[in-house]
Amino acid sequence: MNDVPRGRLKVYLGAAPGVGKTYRMLDEARRRASRGADVVVGYAECHGRPLTESMIDGLEVVARLRCAYRGGQFEEMDVAAVLARRPKVAIVDEFAHTNVPGGGRHPKRWQDIEALLAAGIDVITAVNIQHLESLKDVVEKITGVPQHETVPDEVVRRAEQIEVVDIPPEGLRRRMAHGNIYAPEKIDAALANYFRPGNLTALRQLALLWVADRVDEALQSYRAEHAIGGVWETRERVVVALTGGPEGDTLVRRAARIADRSAGGDLLAVHVARSDGLAAGVSHASLARQRRLVEDLGGSYHSVVGDDVATALVEFARAENATQLVLGTSRRGRLERFLTGPGTGETVTALSGDIDVHRVTHERAGRGTLLPSRRRTLSTRRLIAGPVAGLVLPVLLTVALAQVRGTVNLTSEALLFLLAVVGVACIGGVTSAVIASVTASLLLNYWFIPPIGQFTLDDPNALLALGVFAVVAAVVAAVVDRSLRLSRRAARATAEAETMSSLAGSIVRGGQTIPALLERTRETFGMDSAELVDEPPDGADATAVPAGTGNYLVLRGRTPSSSERRVLAAFAAHVGSAVERARLAQVAAEVEPVRAADRMRTALLRAVGHDLRTPLAAGWAAVTSLRSREVEFTPEDRDELLATAEESMARLSRLVDNLLDLSRLEAGVLTLNLRATALEEVLPTALADTPAVEVHGQLENMPPLLADPPLLERVIANLVGNAARYSPPGKRVLVTASALAGRAELRIIDRGPGLPADGRDRLFEPFQRLGDTDNTTGLGLGLALARGLTEAMDGTLTPEDTPGGGLTMVVSLPLADRARPFRTPQRVGGAP
Repeated sequence: MNDVPRGRLKVYLGAAPGVGKTYRMLDEARRRASRGADVVVGYAECHGRPLTESMIDGLEVVARLRCAYRGGQFEEMDVAAVLARRPKVAIVDEFAHTNVPGGGRHPKRWQDIEALLAAGIDVITAVNIQHLESLKDVVEKITGVPQHETVPDEVVRRAEQIEVVDIPPEGLRRRMAHGNIYAPEKIDAALANYFRPGNLTALRQLALLWVADRVDEALQSYRAEHAIGGVWETRERVVVALTGGPEGDTLVRRAARIADRSAGGDLLAVHVARSDGLAAGVSHASLARQRRLVEDLGGSYHSVVGDDVATALVEFARAENATQLVLGTSRRGRLERFLTGPGTGETVTALSGDIDVHRVTHERAGRGTLLPSRRRTLSTRRLIAGPVAGLVLPVLLTVALAQVRGTVNLTSEALLFLLAVVGVACIGGVTSAVIASVTASLLLNYWFIPPIGQFTLDDPNALLALGVFAVVAAVVAAVVDRSLRLSRRAARATAEAETMSSLAGSIVRGGQTIPALLERTRETFGMDSAELVDEPPDGADATAVPAGTGNYLVLRGRTPSSSERRVLAAFAAHVGSAVERARLAQVAAEVEPVRAADRMRTALLRAVGHDLRTPLAAGWAAVTSLRSREVEFTPEDRDELLATAEESMARLSRLVDNLLDLSRLEAGVLTLNLRATALEEVLPTALADTPAVEVHGQLENMPPLLADPPLLERVIANLVGNAARYSPPGKRVLVTASALAGRAELRIIDRGPGLPADGRDRLFEPFQRLGDTDNTTGLGLGLALARGLTEAMDGTLTPEDTPGGGLTMVVSLPLADRARPFRTPQRVGGAP
């Protein structure tokens, strides 16, 4: 089996049900079959749509496997039959479907498809965007409908082909209104809820952007495999360079506007932290503010290390396949630009190649301070220029002073020569200063010290002058050299501190996962890869740095310098601390259930002291009175006492049952018996104790729910009883039911005072009676138990405000005719 080549997977991706995924999938199957391909239909869900069902005609269909589960009959794909048939292509619908437990089948259908692919069978399948694991919460926030069936994004990304089945929202709503998606009785509810135009537009954008990201990943892989360095303008990516100056806000907003001109454009802000002085004068507060601005505008912030800012910017832009670079115009004035040469903007423009460069003007342009040099260290140019100046500058000064001989005295001439020596020392360092001092001393002695035209080196005064020139030049050169070294060291420390501050801020905010931090490290130091391992590698092509907690940060690529290794050690320490934080968070998560159980026990002990004693005392008093022989009760009094005892015992029994059920939920040992349940089967019993209830809707037309009937009855009874308790006199509790998208919704509506502003979060906590000052009304377990039982049956219980005042409790449960995620009957959790 290992020699069989893996099959190819094709996925039809849709934004919502009804866009035509199954139809397109079957249409492709027919086209392939007409060309002679061996195609079978492993599983296709047509949902009773005639046009879709007609597409199956003429195709070979593998018989479905009938499964019995909890008293119900379900149909699943017969994986063994498809494997035995071994077709070239298999059509398998509903990629994210959850299989009925038992029979040796995989829990999820995508795992069945993996088995087919491993056997060398090509598979064509379909999935909706809401079933992708990474988008589950996003879709629920948009539509308000929780998604219980999901498939990992990575499984879908591994598909060789992903094709979007797209239809405009209005077209999909027209298809819905014509009855081509749902049954007529579900159309109005669907159009008013899940299939609202805004919902469909948002889901459509999610689908298109997700596929665009997948295509972008494939493009980046292709470019890397083929070593393509040029920019392919497939997607607008705008990189904005930030220096920490006051113009940064202007540049970020300008770059954001450029990125927004094309749908799906990316905004990337980058700051180059360098060790040769550019970091000097950076405002870290401004960088932090600009970073927040970039993130608020939907962009990402990056920090890279580079000795040459222009080169680092261009390399970063090429690595990100950027299409445009945004830079601010130079803050240097004209004189400074003339003295120090071309700046970063001119160099970036020369190096950018096919990347467009925008030079954005701002209010600080041309208003910077004059810098002594473009570089803070002695460059090769200065090392050459210094000795030349040491020879040429004294000669030029001699020629100039010879023209004005007699108007300037010897003292002034000596000071001018000394000034020239100091200037040469600033340019070229100690060696140039010595050359200049010897040259100046000799010229001054020959041309300006009597007798003119002769060397008087044997004169003590001449020797003193030469010595003074040499000492002054050496001292000035030493001071300049030390100043440059200290400046370089301070600049490097500033750059390292800035880089570490950026990383530490990300860790403290908790905004980056461990993989994201590793990617940040790789990007910052320009490495090929970065990973966290337990043992350092043996190869010489990797740099390993201890990260604490027994881990090592391993980087592959170029060999870092000694100064970069210090920063790497700090990076590794931060990554190690992030790993430790993740471990502590996991430990805290494991401890939280124990703390919750302890809080539950404490609340129970407080509540039992009064709420259980009250009905027990009333029942005890009634029975004691009946047994007394000192008082002769009338038949009416005896009946009243018996009724009081019966009511007290019934109330005590309900409280104990609620406590036991809640404890079973907390322990995860509540036994369920899920089966097809009709609402008319449980509603009469659930509403028997609450007469002031009005039921709307035709319950006989409601499809059966997948639920445990006694538990569903308890849920409804608790919710209706709670609604009746808070309903004003003369107002009935309203109960409505509807079905939509494979789920049933039961709404219990009251016209009471509703929830307080801060009550929604505490509504379902045990032993809470929000706004209830009467301690005789119960333990406050009704809503907590109702939610726990509902979630145990794979349902949801959510509160909504009733229009006009009051509270609506919405119970959502899966329908029995749709296979849903199942829980084992032995152990079921889900208490709030």
